[in-house]
Amino acid sequence: MAYDLHQYRSWFPHIQTGKIWLNHAAISPISRRVSHVITEYLNDRSFGDIDVYPKVIAVYDRTKQHLAKLINTSPERIAFTLNTSDGLNILAQGLHWKSGDRILLNNSEFPANVVPFLNLKKFGVEIDFINNPTGEITADDIERALTPRTSLLSISFVQFLSGFKADLISIGKICKQHNVIFCVDSIQGLGAVPLDVQAAQIDFLSNGGNKWLMGLMGLGFVYVSAELQERIEQRYMGWTSNKHFFGDFFRYRIDLDETARRYENGTQNYLAIAALGESTSILLDIGIANIHRHLLSLTDQIIAFCDANGFELVTPREQTKRAGIVTIKHPDAKTIFNDLIEQRIFVSLREGMIRIAPHFYNSDDDLRALFSILHYYSGVTQ
Repeated sequence: MAYDLHQYRSWFPHIQTGKIWLNHAAISPISRRVSHVITEYLNDRSFGDIDVYPKVIAVYDRTKQHLAKLINTSPERIAFTLNTSDGLNILAQGLHWKSGDRILLNNSEFPANVVPFLNLKKFGVEIDFINNPTGEITADDIERALTPRTSLLSISFVQFLSGFKADLISIGKICKQHNVIFCVDSIQGLGAVPLDVQAAQIDFLSNGGNKWLMGLMGLGFVYVSAELQERIEQRYMGWTSNKHFFGDFFRYRIDLDETARRYENGTQNYLAIAALGESTSILLDIGIANIHRHLLSLTDQIIAFCDANGFELVTPREQTKRAGIVTIKHPDAKTIFNDLIEQRIFVSLREGMIRIAPHFYNSDDDLRALFSILHYYSGVTQ
Protein backbone atom coordinates (compact mmCIF):
# COMPACT_ATOMS: atom_id res chain seq x y z
CA MET A 1 0.00 0.00 0.00
CA ALA A 2 1.33 3.44 -0.95
CA TYR A 3 2.35 5.82 1.80
CA ASP A 4 -0.47 8.39 1.60
CA LEU A 5 1.04 11.41 3.32
CA HIS A 6 -1.74 13.72 2.10
CA GLN A 7 -4.39 11.57 3.74
CA TYR A 8 -2.41 11.19 6.96
CA ARG A 9 -2.00 14.95 7.26
CA SER A 10 -5.75 15.45 6.77
CA TRP A 11 -6.32 13.63 10.07
CA PHE A 12 -4.62 16.35 12.17
CA PRO A 13 -6.53 19.61 12.77
CA HIS A 14 -3.51 21.44 14.18
CA ILE A 15 -2.00 21.53 10.68
CA GLN A 16 -4.87 23.72 9.49
CA THR A 17 -4.05 26.21 12.26
CA GLY A 18 -0.53 26.68 10.89
CA LYS A 19 1.23 24.72 13.62
CA ILE A 20 4.12 22.46 12.73
CA TRP A 21 4.42 19.84 15.44
CA LEU A 22 7.87 18.24 15.69
CA ASN A 23 7.59 17.39 19.38
CA HIS A 24 6.19 13.85 19.48
CA ALA A 25 8.87 12.74 21.94
CA ALA A 26 7.09 14.99 24.47
CA ILE A 27 3.43 14.60 23.50
CA SER A 28 1.51 13.96 20.31
CA PRO A 29 -1.49 15.88 18.95
CA ILE A 30 -4.86 14.15 18.82
CA SER A 31 -5.99 13.10 15.36
CA ARG A 32 -9.51 13.58 14.01
CA ARG A 33 -10.04 9.84 14.16
CA VAL A 34 -9.15 9.72 17.84
CA SER A 35 -11.11 12.87 18.59
CA HIS A 36 -14.18 11.29 16.97
CA VAL A 37 -13.89 8.23 19.23
CA ILE A 38 -13.55 10.46 22.28
CA THR A 39 -16.62 12.49 21.30
CA GLU A 40 -18.65 9.34 20.71
CA TYR A 41 -17.73 8.02 24.15
CA LEU A 42 -18.61 11.30 25.87
CA ASN A 43 -21.91 11.56 24.01
CA ASP A 44 -22.80 8.02 25.04
CA ARG A 45 -22.01 8.83 28.67
CA SER A 46 -23.93 12.12 28.47
CA PHE A 47 -27.18 11.29 26.69
CA GLY A 48 -26.78 7.84 25.14
CA ASP A 49 -26.62 4.54 26.97
CA ILE A 50 -24.79 6.19 29.91
CA ASP A 51 -23.89 2.76 31.27
CA VAL A 52 -21.45 1.96 28.48
CA TYR A 53 -19.75 -0.96 30.20
CA PRO A 54 -20.81 -3.63 27.65
CA LYS A 55 -19.45 -1.47 24.82
CA VAL A 56 -16.21 -0.53 26.51
CA ILE A 57 -15.32 -4.14 27.23
CA ALA A 58 -15.19 -4.75 23.47
CA VAL A 59 -13.02 -1.64 23.04
CA TYR A 60 -10.83 -2.75 25.94
CA ASP A 61 -10.24 -6.13 24.29
CA ARG A 62 -9.57 -4.60 20.88
CA THR A 63 -7.04 -2.12 22.29
CA LYS A 64 -5.13 -4.93 23.99
CA GLN A 65 -5.11 -6.81 20.71
CA HIS A 66 -3.57 -3.78 19.00
CA LEU A 67 -0.90 -3.38 21.66
CA ALA A 68 -0.10 -7.08 21.56
CA LYS A 69 0.32 -6.90 17.78
CA LEU A 70 2.64 -3.90 18.11
CA ILE A 71 5.07 -5.85 20.30
CA ASN A 72 4.40 -9.43 19.08
CA THR A 73 2.75 -11.02 22.07
CA SER A 74 -0.71 -12.18 23.12
CA PRO A 75 -3.30 -9.80 24.68
CA GLU A 76 -3.23 -11.88 27.86
CA ARG A 77 0.29 -10.61 28.53
CA ILE A 78 -0.85 -6.96 28.51
CA ALA A 79 -2.16 -4.91 31.45
CA PHE A 80 -3.23 -1.27 31.45
CA THR A 81 -1.49 1.14 33.83
CA LEU A 82 -1.50 4.87 34.52
CA ASN A 83 1.88 5.58 32.92
CA THR A 84 5.39 4.22 32.44
CA SER A 85 6.48 4.66 36.06
CA ASP A 86 3.29 3.11 37.37
CA GLY A 87 4.02 0.07 35.25
CA LEU A 88 7.65 -0.17 36.33
CA ASN A 89 6.59 -0.15 39.97
CA ILE A 90 4.67 -3.41 39.40
CA LEU A 91 8.03 -5.00 38.70
CA ALA A 92 10.16 -3.07 41.16
CA GLN A 93 7.85 -3.66 44.11
CA GLY A 94 6.84 -7.19 43.14
CA LEU A 95 10.17 -9.02 43.16
CA HIS A 96 11.72 -10.57 46.25
CA TRP A 97 14.78 -8.44 46.90
CA LYS A 98 17.66 -9.36 49.17
CA SER A 99 20.23 -6.97 50.57
CA GLY A 100 23.12 -6.83 48.13
CA ASP A 101 21.04 -7.52 45.02
CA ARG A 102 22.01 -5.17 42.19
CA ILE A 103 20.11 -3.42 39.41
CA LEU A 104 21.86 -2.13 36.31
CA LEU A 105 20.79 1.20 34.76
CA ASN A 106 22.64 3.88 32.79
CA ASN A 107 23.17 7.58 33.33
CA SER A 108 21.28 8.68 30.20
CA GLU A 109 17.87 7.47 31.37
CA PHE A 110 14.80 9.62 31.90
CA PRO A 111 13.93 9.60 35.64
CA ALA A 112 10.81 7.50 35.00
CA ASN A 113 13.12 4.53 34.45
CA VAL A 114 15.28 5.28 37.47
CA VAL A 115 13.19 6.44 40.44
CA PRO A 116 11.13 3.22 40.80
CA PHE A 117 14.40 1.32 41.20
CA LEU A 118 16.13 3.88 43.42
CA ASN A 119 13.22 3.36 45.79
CA LEU A 120 14.49 -0.18 46.36
CA LYS A 121 17.67 1.02 48.07
CA LYS A 122 15.72 0.97 51.34
CA PHE A 123 15.74 -2.84 51.00
CA GLY A 124 19.51 -2.90 50.58
CA VAL A 125 19.39 -3.11 46.78
CA GLU A 126 22.38 -1.52 45.05
CA ILE A 127 21.98 0.48 41.82
CA ASP A 128 24.82 0.42 39.29
CA PHE A 129 24.93 3.01 36.49
CA ILE A 130 26.72 2.54 33.19
CA ASN A 131 28.51 5.78 32.38
CA ASN A 132 28.10 6.42 28.68
CA PRO A 133 29.40 9.87 27.66
CA THR A 134 28.45 9.27 24.02
CA GLY A 135 24.83 8.48 24.90
CA GLU A 136 25.12 5.00 23.41
CA ILE A 137 24.68 1.81 25.45
CA THR A 138 25.80 -1.42 23.82
CA ALA A 139 25.40 -5.07 24.74
CA ASP A 140 29.15 -5.16 25.42
CA ASP A 141 28.85 -2.22 27.83
CA ILE A 142 26.10 -4.07 29.64
CA GLU A 143 27.98 -7.37 29.82
CA ARG A 144 31.04 -5.63 31.26
CA ALA A 145 28.92 -3.94 33.93
CA LEU A 146 27.10 -7.08 35.10
CA THR A 147 28.09 -8.61 38.43
CA PRO A 148 27.21 -11.98 39.98
CA ARG A 149 24.60 -10.10 42.07
CA THR A 150 22.96 -8.24 39.16
CA SER A 151 19.30 -9.30 39.17
CA LEU A 152 17.76 -6.88 36.71
CA LEU A 153 18.63 -4.58 33.82
CA SER A 154 16.26 -1.78 32.85
CA ILE A 155 16.93 0.28 29.74
CA SER A 156 15.06 2.59 27.42
CA PHE A 157 14.43 1.30 23.92
CA VAL A 158 15.23 4.83 22.71
CA GLN A 159 16.97 7.35 24.95
CA PHE A 160 14.85 10.46 25.47
CA LEU A 161 17.65 12.99 24.91
CA SER A 162 20.19 11.50 22.52
CA GLY A 163 17.63 9.50 20.53
CA PHE A 164 19.94 6.47 20.61
CA LYS A 165 18.08 3.22 19.86
CA ALA A 166 19.32 0.22 21.80
CA ASP A 167 19.96 -3.14 20.16
CA LEU A 168 17.36 -4.99 22.23
CA ILE A 169 17.99 -8.37 20.60
CA SER A 170 21.69 -8.36 21.49
CA ILE A 171 20.96 -7.09 24.99
CA GLY A 172 18.28 -9.72 25.49
CA LYS A 173 20.77 -12.47 24.64
CA ILE A 174 23.23 -11.13 27.22
CA CYS A 175 20.54 -10.97 29.89
CA LYS A 176 19.44 -14.55 29.23
CA GLN A 177 23.02 -15.81 29.31
CA HIS A 178 23.51 -14.23 32.75
CA ASN A 179 20.03 -14.95 34.14
CA VAL A 180 19.22 -11.24 34.45
CA ILE A 181 15.65 -9.93 34.19
CA PHE A 182 15.38 -7.76 31.08
CA CYS A 183 13.11 -4.73 31.49
CA VAL A 184 12.49 -2.12 28.79
CA ASP A 185 11.00 1.37 28.93
CA SER A 186 9.74 1.61 25.36
CA ILE A 187 7.93 4.97 25.44
CA GLN A 188 10.32 6.76 23.05
CA GLY A 189 10.35 3.98 20.47
CA LEU A 190 7.06 2.12 20.32
CA GLY A 191 4.93 3.54 17.53
CA ALA A 192 7.98 4.78 15.64
CA VAL A 193 10.13 1.64 15.36
CA PRO A 194 9.33 -2.08 15.16
CA LEU A 195 9.66 -3.89 18.50
CA ASP A 196 9.40 -7.63 19.13
CA VAL A 197 9.41 -8.77 22.76
CA GLN A 198 9.80 -12.40 21.72
CA ALA A 199 12.81 -11.85 19.48
CA ALA A 200 14.43 -9.60 22.09
CA GLN A 201 13.58 -11.98 24.97
CA ILE A 202 12.15 -9.10 26.98
CA ASP A 203 10.72 -10.08 30.36
CA PHE A 204 8.95 -6.83 31.22
CA LEU A 205 8.06 -3.72 29.24
CA SER A 206 6.36 -0.50 30.29
CA ASN A 207 5.02 2.25 28.02
CA GLY A 208 2.95 5.41 28.36
CA GLY A 209 0.45 6.13 25.61
CA ASN A 210 0.67 9.86 24.93
CA LYS A 211 3.90 10.12 22.92
CA TRP A 212 4.57 8.03 19.80
CA LEU A 213 1.40 5.96 20.35
CA MET A 214 -0.55 9.23 20.05
CA GLY A 215 -3.11 8.56 22.79
CA LEU A 216 -4.17 10.46 25.90
CA MET A 217 -2.16 11.25 29.01
CA GLY A 218 -2.80 9.10 32.06
CA LEU A 219 -2.86 5.70 30.36
CA GLY A 220 -0.07 3.25 29.69
CA PHE A 221 0.44 -0.48 29.62
CA VAL A 222 2.87 -3.18 30.61
CA TYR A 223 3.89 -6.43 29.04
CA VAL A 224 4.98 -9.17 31.45
CA SER A 225 6.10 -12.60 30.36
CA ALA A 226 4.29 -15.57 31.83
CA GLU A 227 7.54 -16.78 33.40
CA LEU A 228 8.27 -13.48 35.12
CA GLN A 229 4.68 -13.12 36.30
CA GLU A 230 5.20 -16.25 38.40
CA ARG A 231 8.03 -14.45 40.22
CA ILE A 232 6.14 -11.23 40.94
CA GLU A 233 4.34 -10.96 44.27
CA GLN A 234 1.59 -8.46 43.58
CA ARG A 235 1.74 -5.64 46.15
CA TYR A 236 -1.48 -3.90 45.14
CA MET A 237 -4.67 -5.55 44.00
CA GLY A 238 -8.35 -4.86 43.66
CA TRP A 239 -11.57 -6.63 42.94
CA THR A 240 -10.92 -6.81 39.18
CA SER A 241 -7.57 -8.51 39.82
CA ASN A 242 -9.50 -11.71 40.50
CA LYS A 243 -10.79 -14.33 38.11
CA HIS A 244 -14.49 -13.99 37.22
CA PHE A 245 -14.68 -10.79 39.24
CA PHE A 246 -18.11 -9.67 38.01
CA GLY A 247 -20.37 -11.82 40.15
CA ASP A 248 -20.48 -13.57 43.50
CA PHE A 249 -19.65 -10.22 45.07
CA PHE A 250 -19.99 -11.34 48.67
CA ARG A 251 -17.48 -14.15 48.35
CA TYR A 252 -14.55 -12.00 49.43
CA ARG A 253 -11.41 -13.58 48.10
CA ILE A 254 -8.01 -13.19 46.49
CA ASP A 255 -8.03 -15.39 43.42
CA LEU A 256 -5.74 -13.64 40.96
CA ASP A 257 -6.37 -13.97 37.24
CA GLU A 258 -3.84 -16.05 35.31
CA THR A 259 -3.27 -13.23 32.82
CA ALA A 260 -1.62 -9.84 33.24
CA ARG A 261 -5.09 -8.42 33.90
CA ARG A 262 -4.38 -9.21 37.55
CA TYR A 263 -2.45 -5.92 37.69
CA GLU A 264 -5.55 -3.88 36.80
CA ASN A 265 -6.95 -3.20 40.24
CA GLY A 266 -10.34 -1.64 39.50
CA THR A 267 -12.27 0.48 37.02
CA GLN A 268 -10.09 1.47 34.10
CA ASN A 269 -9.77 4.74 32.17
CA TYR A 270 -12.04 3.54 29.38
CA LEU A 271 -12.06 6.90 27.60
CA ALA A 272 -8.28 6.80 27.26
CA ILE A 273 -8.42 3.11 26.32
CA ALA A 274 -10.86 3.91 23.51
CA ALA A 275 -8.57 6.71 22.31
CA LEU A 276 -5.51 4.45 22.42
CA GLY A 277 -7.44 1.76 20.57
CA GLU A 278 -8.03 4.14 17.68
CA SER A 279 -4.56 5.70 17.67
CA THR A 280 -2.91 2.28 17.62
CA SER A 281 -5.32 1.22 14.87
CA ILE A 282 -3.96 4.08 12.77
CA LEU A 283 -0.36 3.05 13.40
CA LEU A 284 -1.09 -0.58 12.55
CA ASP A 285 -3.02 0.39 9.41
CA ILE A 286 -0.04 2.38 8.15
CA GLY A 287 2.45 -0.21 9.37
CA ILE A 288 5.24 0.42 11.87
CA ALA A 289 7.89 -0.61 9.34
CA ASN A 290 6.52 2.01 6.91
CA ILE A 291 6.45 4.64 9.63
CA HIS A 292 10.03 3.78 10.55
CA ARG A 293 11.19 4.20 6.95
CA HIS A 294 9.44 7.57 6.73
CA LEU A 295 11.03 8.73 9.97
CA LEU A 296 14.47 7.63 8.83
CA SER A 297 13.99 9.72 5.69
CA LEU A 298 13.00 12.77 7.73
CA THR A 299 15.75 12.36 10.29
CA ASP A 300 18.30 11.80 7.51
CA GLN A 301 17.34 15.24 6.19
CA ILE A 302 17.69 16.85 9.61
CA ILE A 303 21.11 15.30 10.12
CA ALA A 304 22.27 16.35 6.64
CA PHE A 305 21.15 19.92 7.32
CA CYS A 306 22.97 19.96 10.66
CA ASP A 307 26.17 18.63 9.12
CA ALA A 308 26.01 21.20 6.32
CA ASN A 309 25.32 24.11 8.66
CA GLY A 310 27.62 23.53 11.60
CA PHE A 311 25.14 22.23 14.17
CA GLU A 312 26.54 19.74 16.68
CA LEU A 313 24.63 16.48 16.65
CA VAL A 314 23.90 14.51 19.82
CA THR A 315 21.98 11.80 17.97
CA PRO A 316 23.90 9.01 16.17
CA ARG A 317 24.14 9.31 12.40
CA GLU A 318 23.79 5.56 11.78
CA GLN A 319 20.23 4.59 10.88
CA THR A 320 20.43 1.42 12.94
CA LYS A 321 21.02 3.51 16.07
CA ARG A 322 18.10 5.92 15.87
CA ALA A 323 14.34 6.11 15.74
CA GLY A 324 12.43 9.39 15.43
CA ILE A 325 14.50 11.79 17.57
CA VAL A 326 17.30 14.12 16.48
CA THR A 327 18.88 16.31 19.16
CA ILE A 328 21.34 19.12 18.50
CA LYS A 329 23.58 21.28 20.67
CA HIS A 330 23.86 25.00 20.15
CA PRO A 331 24.96 27.84 22.46
CA ASP A 332 21.79 29.76 21.54
CA ALA A 333 19.43 26.82 21.99
CA LYS A 334 16.98 28.77 24.17
CA THR A 335 16.80 31.60 21.63
CA ILE A 336 16.31 29.15 18.78
CA PHE A 337 13.55 27.42 20.74
CA ASN A 338 11.74 30.73 21.32
CA ASP A 339 12.16 31.80 17.70
CA LEU A 340 10.65 28.52 16.54
CA ILE A 341 7.67 28.98 18.84
CA GLU A 342 7.09 32.46 17.39
CA GLN A 343 6.91 30.83 13.96
CA ARG A 344 4.54 28.14 15.35
CA ILE A 345 7.13 25.39 14.98
CA PHE A 346 7.22 23.21 18.07
CA VAL A 347 10.18 21.16 19.27
CA SER A 348 11.55 20.42 22.75
CA LEU A 349 14.18 22.23 24.80
CA ARG A 350 15.84 19.58 26.95
CA GLU A 351 19.00 20.04 29.01
CA GLY A 352 19.89 23.10 26.93
CA MET A 353 19.51 21.20 23.65
CA ILE A 354 17.01 21.25 20.80
CA ARG A 355 15.18 17.95 20.37
CA ILE A 356 13.33 17.43 17.07
CA ALA A 357 10.84 14.56 16.84
CA PRO A 358 8.64 14.25 13.73
CA HIS A 359 6.06 11.49 13.22
CA PHE A 360 4.45 9.62 10.35
CA TYR A 361 2.45 12.55 8.95
CA ASN A 362 5.21 15.17 8.99
CA SER A 363 6.45 16.26 5.59
CA ASP A 364 9.52 17.60 3.84
CA ASP A 365 7.79 21.00 3.85
CA ASP A 366 7.61 20.86 7.65
CA LEU A 367 11.36 20.36 7.75
CA ARG A 368 12.00 23.16 5.26
CA ALA A 369 10.11 25.52 7.55
CA LEU A 370 12.26 24.33 10.46
CA PHE A 371 15.46 24.74 8.46
CA SER A 372 14.50 28.28 7.41
CA ILE A 373 14.72 29.31 11.07
CA LEU A 374 17.72 27.19 12.01
CA HIS A 375 19.59 28.63 9.02
CA TYR A 376 20.00 31.96 10.82
CA TYR A 377 22.06 30.20 13.49
CA SER A 378 24.20 28.11 11.15
CA GLY A 379 27.94 28.04 11.60
CA VAL A 380 27.74 28.90 15.30
CA THR A 381 29.28 26.10 17.35
CA GLN A 382 30.30 25.65 20.94
